[in-house]
Parts: sequence; structure tokens; C-alpha cells
Amino acid sequence: MTFFETYQTELITSLFTLIFLFIIRLISKKVIHKIGKKTGINDARIQLISRYSTVTLVLIALLVETFIFGAQLKDLALVFSSVFAVLGIALFAIWSILSNITSGVIMFFSFPYKVGDKIQIHDKDFPIEAIIEDIRAFQLHLRLDNGNLVTYPNNLMLQKAVTLVEKDAMDEGTDAI
Repeated sequence: MTFFETYQTELITSLFTLIFLFIIRLISKKVIHKIGKKTGINDARIQLISRYSTVTLVLIALLVETFIFGAQLKDLALVFSSVFAVLGIALFAIWSILSNITSGVIMFFSFPYKVGDKIQIHDKDFPIEAIIEDIRAFQLHLRLDNGNLVTYPNNLMLQKAVTLVEKDAMDEGTDAI
């Protein structure tokens, strides 16, 4: 018997599963793009969130494929417990990076400020009043009135009180020229 004859059912099921997940990927990409455009988010952030959703779907596809080809839950539990033990140690070392990425995803869907807005961050140790120049995966780029560039971590943006001082200050500044 050949490989295809032996695993015919599994291969057909895998094909339908991959087609289904590919359709979900297309729909999620379209929804993310639509939400991003509707809320005025720049294309780089839309692409970043789209990549995050694609990676999540690939991981789901790998998990589903292992079940299709006959892996038992107890076998996967052993593999995942070993992998998560190693990842847990590694992720503990880089928790701040992960919190910034998570904050970046949250900010994509519910951040009330846009590039060009002038904001004030109410931090008792280092208060900032600046224009949002760019919103990235890990941090915001803020331009101070004196021209200095400040990178501010995304997770702190969600922890601190922020006030909108001036809507789209960059456009209004260029109109005066």
C-alpha cells in the first residue's frame, strides 16, 4: 500500500480543514483591514495585526492536523507540557516584550488616539506632552515640542491616564505654513 492509500481519509480531511482555515484567514484579514481603515489606522499596523492573526491560525491548523493524523490527547499533553515548561522560562525573561505586543494589539482595536494627535501623558515622574508620530508594535513615537523624539512603551500607554490636547496637530501645523 502506498502512503496516499493508507492515509486517504486523513488527507481529504486535512484538505478540507486547510481550505476552511484559509477562508477564515481571508475573512479575518478583510475584517481587520476594514476595522483599520474605518478607524483611520495606518497600513503598517493593519499588516502587523493581520500577521498576528495568520500566525494564530497556522498554530490552530497544526494542532488540528495532529488530531486528524491520530495523535492522542495524552501524547499532546506530554509534548505541550514539555514545550510550555521551556517556553515559560523563556517568556518570563521577555515578559515586557510580550506585554507590549499584547498592548499593541489591544490599542489597534480600541485606542482613541491617532497619528498626528497631540496628547498629554499624566505620569507623576515624567509627564509628557507630545504629538504621536508613529504607533508601532512595541512602542509609540512621540515628538516633543522641542523636537526630541520619545519612544513610549505600549503597555505604559494603557496604564497611564492620557488626555487629548489637540486633534491631528500635525495637519493643523502644516496648514499654517
